[in-house]
Amino acid sequence: MTHYSDELKASIIARMLPPQNTSIPTLAKETGIPKDTLYGWRLKVRGRDDALSHQTRPGNGFSNEEKFAIVLETASFNELDLGEYCRRKGLYPEQIATWKQAFIQGPNPMASKAEREQLQQQAKTIKQLQSELHRKDRALAEAAALLVLGKKAQALWTEVEDEKSTSRSAKK
Repeated sequence: MTHYSDELKASIIARMLPPQNTSIPTLAKETGIPKDTLYGWRLKVRGRDDALSHQTRPGNGFSNEEKFAIVLETASFNELDLGEYCRRKGLYPEQIATWKQAFIQGPNPMASKAEREQLQQQAKTIKQLQSELHRKDRALAEAAALLVLGKKAQALWTEVEDEKSTSRSAKK
């Protein structure tokens, strides 16, 4: 069994993830690492028993203070400088832009409370509608059963009447 260094794994996994999204067959050809091994690494990174996920997913492990410092530090950078900075730090420009936007918006507990109330109201409405649908399904099933029973009873009565009329005519 071949053992690969953590640095090699991290670099290859980084190529599998956005923004590069290099395909596994291409990486297998380039590196000589079996496809199954590469697929296994990708599964681990996507959330299954992964010890490397914090190393390979950029942006993890930064505190809010560190994120704020990065946003301040990169505020005056042009696109080229930002790209170089991101490569050095293992980040993506989109992450920094997202952090910046989050800091601009700030925490908004009122909106989250309103959203929670709206979700609770929607859940209540869904529950009521499901209850009503279940009640109507039962009523429909009962109506269908009554129709079937009515048709059967009608068929039996016509048979009995037909037998009576044929037996009367046979007696005459």
